[in-house]
Amino acid sequence: MFCQTEYRSPVGKLTLASDGEKLTGLWLEGQKYFGGRADSSSGGEGLPVFAQAAKWLDQYFAGGQPDPLELPLAPAGGEFRRLVWRLLLEIPYGQVTTYGEIAKKAAARLGRDTMSGQAVGGAVAHNPISIIIPCHRVVGSGGSLTGYAGGIEKKRWLLTHEGVDVRRFSVPKAGTAL
Repeated sequence: MFCQTEYRSPVGKLTLASDGEKLTGLWLEGQKYFGGRADSSSGGEGLPVFAQAAKWLDQYFAGGQPDPLELPLAPAGGEFRRLVWRLLLEIPYGQVTTYGEIAKKAAARLGRDTMSGQAVGGAVAHNPISIIIPCHRVVGSGGSLTGYAGGIEKKRWLLTHEGVDVRRFSVPKAGTAL
């Protein structure tokens, strides 16, 4: 079963998806790598998982710091991507990290000496549960606000909402790599 519903937020319409029990997706309107399905069904408004997610989002947008692990999350992806998404969940509210730092942590957890920051960037970009799995808290190693599938302005808004001084970050020119 695949269900979806919408949530109105300060950053625009969000689409939430569920397998009926767990949250499988949360995408911002216009997001690159949008996970909505053409054959999707709606009618999930009464699902407990959507009520839980809406409560979580209400708290977050009201300035609270709800714990993402309070929600039943089930992002679909390969082992490496799921590892990166678990690492994103470890980034504290109001703080940022770099793709390189996540690559170091991923390498350590996989028993490797190194890991590609670009591979991490690909996994971060394909995070299917935006905001709750906080991919917006990842910045480029040079201090740039890069790599947010929901758009740089929404990333800036989310970080500012969490109290991050975004003036210290640059915005890369179009076509600039991580």
